Amino acid sequence: MDPILLELYRHRFAGVAEEMGVTLRRTAYSPNIKERLDFSCAVFDRRGGLVAQAAHIPVHLGAMPRSLEAALNAIDAWRPGDAAILNDPYEGGTHLPDITMISPVFAEGRLAFFAASRAHHADVGGMSPGSLPLSRELYQEGVIIPPVKWRKEGKVVADLERLILRNVRTPAERRGDLAAQQAAHAVAEARLAALIERHGAAEAEAYARHLPAWSERLFRERIRAWPDGVFRFEDTLEPDFVDAAAGEKIVIRVAAHIRGDGVTFDFEGTSPATDGSLNAPLPVTEAACYYAARALAAADIPMNAGCFAPVRVAAPPGCLVHARPPHAVAAGNVETSQRIVDAALGALAQALPNEVCAAGQGTMNNLTIGGFRADGSPYAYYETIGGGMGASAGADGLGGVHVHMSNTLNTPVEALEMAFPFRIETYALRRGSGGAGARRGGDGLVRTYRLLRPATVTVISERRRTPPWGLQGGASGACGRNTLVRSDGKEEILPAKFSRRFEAGDMLRIETPGGGGWGEADGA
Repeated sequence: MDPILLELYRHRFAGVAEEMGVTLRRTAYSPNIKERLDFSCAVFDRRGGLVAQAAHIPVHLGAMPRSLEAALNAIDAWRPGDAAILNDPYEGGTHLPDITMISPVFAEGRLAFFAASRAHHADVGGMSPGSLPLSRELYQEGVIIPPVKWRKEGKVVADLERLILRNVRTPAERRGDLAAQQAAHAVAEARLAALIERHGAAEAEAYARHLPAWSERLFRERIRAWPDGVFRFEDTLEPDFVDAAAGEKIVIRVAAHIRGDGVTFDFEGTSPATDGSLNAPLPVTEAACYYAARALAAADIPMNAGCFAPVRVAAPPGCLVHARPPHAVAAGNVETSQRIVDAALGALAQALPNEVCAAGQGTMNNLTIGGFRADGSPYAYYETIGGGMGASAGADGLGGVHVHMSNTLNTPVEALEMAFPFRIETYALRRGSGGAGARRGGDGLVRTYRLLRPATVTVISERRRTPPWGLQGGASGACGRNTLVRSDGKEEILPAKFSRRFEAGDMLRIETPGGGGWGEADGA
C-alpha cells in the first residue's frame, strides 16, 4: 500500500460521490432535493462495502450499507445498465420517502463497484400529503418498494414505473426526481470507468479495500484513547398521537460499553415499539450510533466501512429502536434518530466530559403541506427546519442550523413561494432560546407560513415539552412551539404532532428549540 496513492484514491472515490450529488441537485425537480439537498450519494465495492461518501446526511449514509446488503441478497444477477431501487424500511430502507437507487459498475467484463444514492421524495403516497403521516402501521405511510430492478440493461422497467407513479400524489415530480437519481448514477459509472481505464481495475479495487482498512485502524486508535467502562444515559421522546392520552413516557436507554479499541451501544431497557410512527428500524439506530462515535474521532479519518467496524449496536428486537414489521416508522428516521444521538452522546459525555457538546435542538421539525394550486394541479411540500446547536467546551452553539442526523438546508423563501401556494411571513432567529452557560447554546428559528389556499398540514416535531439538556452546569435550551394563527388573529397552541386542515389565510408559526449550554455561566 503506497500512502501517496492511498490519499489520492481517498479523494478520487469521494470526488465521484460528490459529483453524483452535484448532478442530482442540478437535475432534480422537487425543491426538497434541489434546494434543501435532502439526498446522499456513495460508492461501494462489489461486495457492498462502503468505499467513500459525499458529505451528505448521516441518517442516510450510516444506514445505506444495509440497502446494499438487501439488494445483493434479492438480486441474483447484475448487468451493465441495471439499477435497483428500494424504500422498504424492513429490507434495507429507513422510511418510505427515502428511495434508494443502486447501480453496478463493470470493468474489464466483470462487476467492480456499486454507485448508490438515497433521496427523500416529497410524496410517496400514504394517508396524508408528504408521506409523513400520523400513522399506526407501515401500510399507511406510502408505497412500499422491496429491492427490485428499476432499470434493466439501460431501460426503465415500465410496468414498475407505472405502478409507483400511480400510488403517489405528484407523479410528474416523482418521475423527474427518479430520473435525476439515474443521471447521478450515470456520472458515477462514467467516472469510475474512466478511473479504472486509466489506472487498471486491480489497482482501483485494491485501494477500495485499503481505504476501509486504514480508516478502521485510525478509528480504533482513537477509541483506544477513551477510558474503558460502561457509561449509561437515558432520554425521552414525547408521546405521539396514539400514546398522548395515556401520557406514557417513551424512553431510550443506552449503555456505552467502551473496551479496548471498540465501543458497543446497548439499548436494553428501551421502551417497546409504539403504536405510532416513532419506531426506528435497526439500520437507523446503527446510523445514529455510528454518527455519535464518529463525531468524537479525528476529522481527517476517511468515512467508509472501516468507521463502522469498531462500533457495535445491540437492541432487543421489538423495542422502539429495533422495530419489527408492520410497525409504522415514518418519524423514527427523522425524530427518534435524533434522540438516539442525544442518548449516545449523553453516555459518551461521561467518559469524555470535555469533548461532547450539549444537546442540540433534538428534532427535525418535520412539516408537510399538501393540496391543490389555483389551476387544480396537486402539490406536496416537505421540509425540516433548523434550530439551535448545543454548546461545547470550546465554542458557543450555532443558531438556526440543522444538527446531527439532518444536515440539510432550509428551503429558500424565494424557491418556496415560487413553487407553492403559501408564503413566509416570518423567518428569523429565535433570540434567547439557546441555553445559558460558560458557552451558550445556539438559538432556534421562527418560521411562519401563511396558506394562500386550503391545505392539509402535518407536523411531526419533538422537544416541545422536554428541553434540550445542557452539560457541565449549562442550562437547557428552550422548548419549541407550534402555533396556529387564524385569519382573524386568534392563536391556538398546537401539539408536537398533528395533522389538520388549514384554511386560506391561516398561518402556522413554528418556533424551533434552542441548543443546550455548556458549563456554568460566570457568577452562577
